[in-house]
Amino acid sequence: MCGIIGYIGKQKVVPILLEGLKQLEYRGYDSAGLSVINNGKITTIKAVGKVAELQNKIGSRDFLGNIGIAHTRWATHGKPSDKNSHPHGDCEGNIFLVHNGIIENYQELKKILQKKKHKFISETDSEILAHLIEEFNKKLDFKKSVLEALKLVRGTYGLAIINKKEPEKIIIARNGSPLILGIGKDEFIVASDASAIVRHTDKIIYLDDGEIAEITSGGFEISNIKNKIVSKEISKLDWTIEESKKGGFDHFMLKEIFEQPEVIQNGLRGRIEHFLSEDNLPILGGLRPIEKKLRKIKKIIIVACGTSYYSGLVGEYMLEEYAGIPTEVEYASEFRYRKPILNDTTAIIAISQSGETADTLAAIREAKNKGALTLGIVNVVGSTIARETDAGTHTLTGPEIGVAATKSFPTQLLVLALWTMMLGRQREMSNVMSKRISEELKNIPHLIEGILKKSKEIKKIAKKYISAKDFLYVGRKYNFPIALEGALKIKEISYVHAEGYPTGEMKHGPIALIDSNFPSIFICPKDSVYEKNISGMQEIKARGGKIIAIATEGDKEILKLADDVIYIPKTLEMLTPFISVIPLQLFAYYFGVAKGYDVDKPRNLAKSVTVE
Repeated sequence: MCGIIGYIGKQKVVPILLEGLKQLEYRGYDSAGLSVINNGKITTIKAVGKVAELQNKIGSRDFLGNIGIAHTRWATHGKPSDKNSHPHGDCEGNIFLVHNGIIENYQELKKILQKKKHKFISETDSEILAHLIEEFNKKLDFKKSVLEALKLVRGTYGLAIINKKEPEKIIIARNGSPLILGIGKDEFIVASDASAIVRHTDKIIYLDDGEIAEITSGGFEISNIKNKIVSKEISKLDWTIEESKKGGFDHFMLKEIFEQPEVIQNGLRGRIEHFLSEDNLPILGGLRPIEKKLRKIKKIIIVACGTSYYSGLVGEYMLEEYAGIPTEVEYASEFRYRKPILNDTTAIIAISQSGETADTLAAIREAKNKGALTLGIVNVVGSTIARETDAGTHTLTGPEIGVAATKSFPTQLLVLALWTMMLGRQREMSNVMSKRISEELKNIPHLIEGILKKSKEIKKIAKKYISAKDFLYVGRKYNFPIALEGALKIKEISYVHAEGYPTGEMKHGPIALIDSNFPSIFICPKDSVYEKNISGMQEIKARGGKIIAIATEGDKEILKLADDVIYIPKTLEMLTPFISVIPLQLFAYYFGVAKGYDVDKPRNLAKSVTVE
């Protein structure tokens, strides 16, 4: 949550900070602020609302400074207000900082500092850090003051700090909240997300937990919390500026829905050939170093949150049916509060778009402590989960700007399908079955393109139900998780109540809700559970409920039961979720737009959940 950017170089800093905040706004948008050093003075401006409000407040004022920090906030401690917005300062107005994360012991530290006559302005946990650094800065230099302050802190942080006493530097630090250092020509940019850096440089360094960097216009030095110098590898960003633009679409969400054929092709490229060749045991590159360990796996536990959790549920069906490995799916937020039975024959698969999801990261750390093999499915190369798992595969989705996940979902499914085939081939899956799945996967982008051509038809259906205040989404087997995902999307985008259920559970309670004002969306393709879904549809129809059906092309019988039908093409049952989810994404998008909401930035939500 929240976005950080900082700059030190030769350019005017304010335009760079504002542009970076706009790129980061999807991470938090209830307030924004910046602090700039110029001629030994620090100027701080804050505004409640989106970054545009901050820009309006700055107006035509010309800031000559070339060092500064900025932040866009998603509130955790204290309501959105000027005083709670970042940057936060100390008593004397010397030290200002921006912070992502949560300081768990801020109350006890605050009491100690209040006894030392420190005056606090905000309700936040973040402000405590500025005062703590100020206290140490009475006797120590800037960097040492930061180090000593952080030794007293419990919690997570991504920090960028400036100090009027040492005005030619920025200090950044990370523990549990992502932070990246961008290396330009005679300039350095720090940010919590690569999207704020890509316009300026493709050379970056990912800070690891417990690391701190001192940055001046002439260079940088990275050390650990014990102040020992750390050597870091410079990575190369493979994103382009164009990838972060809307490309002619009204919203990022719609653009990203329409990008799904392309991102699936990207995810297949260089990977599917393994399964189409005569190689009896294809291993994806990221998993090759642990091939022998994978053969010994007797149980899989998938940990994830939100949309990633639902992709994991689809993966559970895949892995058990085709790889023959018992699989469980757990909410990452609950995993470490259980006492899971783990050993070296258990694999933990962590799924996260950002690779920084706090709960998922905590789950894999718990698993590692208990000797389990940890695997990651993430989108962001160099993210914490990518680095801390034993091995994994990148989804190659590219930047996903819309807060509600869309294109990241099928790429997660793709990796799970490829892993299923790989693990299955290590066990009892035949080469014939592997090739059949491979061929069908190659055709998925084409099938999705066909559904996207029906977007106007889906838009019309969405508008037809615009007065609905409740929806029931139902499906069975592989499409039960898609019912959950469909319900989540419409909740996120349009703020209406929606329930996702297995079709067979309706008669155990939810059917009591059904009347003519409570429409149901059935994911009902021609598969092994088709007749079971039809029975559920008849139960809804008998109670006067309206039905929207997602059905297989050519299914005319369904017209007798459904009020509206969106047809999808036929594919292998295990791959149906790739295409059945597309109409639900479009339905949610058009429903939310018709209600007049900003579907790219749903209220109360942020893209990357980096606090528990």
